Amino acid sequence: MHVTIAPQNRLSADDRERMFALHGHYFANVRHTKFMTDLAAKQWVILLHAAGGALAGFSTVEILDLPVNGAPHTFLFSGDTIVDLPHRDTPALAGAFGHVMLRTLDRAGAIPVHWFLIAKGHRTYRFLPVFFRTFIPACDRPTPPASRQLLDAVAHHKFPAAYDPAAGIVRNLYEADYLRPEHQRLPAGHVANRHVRFFLNRNPGWARGDELACLAEVSAANLNRAAQRVIRQTAVEWIS
Repeated sequence: MHVTIAPQNRLSADDRERMFALHGHYFANVRHTKFMTDLAAKQWVILLHAAGGALAGFSTVEILDLPVNGAPHTFLFSGDTIVDLPHRDTPALAGAFGHVMLRTLDRAGAIPVHWFLIAKGHRTYRFLPVFFRTFIPACDRPTPPASRQLLDAVAHHKFPAAYDPAAGIVRNLYEADYLRPEHQRLPAGHVANRHVRFFLNRNPGWARGDELACLAEVSAANLNRAAQRVIRQTAVEWIS
């Protein structure tokens, strides 16, 4: 697997069309104009290429600098993300995103950095317990008021019309995509996972495209050992 992290504006037209095609293979209601507009708002794109050069997956990243209660904060917002089914046993995407987090931490200095994730599927939500010691919302601990305030602030900033703060859900206002029915099946082993069960309970509208708003502090102390190992083992090529 060859992993690159590139500025969004360095993508070729062919890169963009391949990303759109891969995304549309797994998601319904994908609109070309909306996909390209969302992509243009991102600063970074992670690209996975399999042997032979075929696109095996991607993730888009937007960096948001947002004051909350008068204090500066930096949020890494994960946009469209997909890994092709034959390559889902590789941790390359998670490792590459870890490299983005570390670089953002280095550049932010003393400014707090957070990962703002909206999860429309349980696989996306499971990145949180795999990577972080603490995050919100979680099945095994209450959400601290200060963390909830940060999450509400960035979610409302990014999705002022769609964010439902009472539920912590970004609602699908019939414009967002959603997993195609044939890709919504939940393996028995996944359903038994406590984090998956929590996600399904907190986001009962996931199948129609509702997204659970999540937040994790990005810091060396909050990255667990598994995350640190995956980052070390993932070689990436930065395109500057």
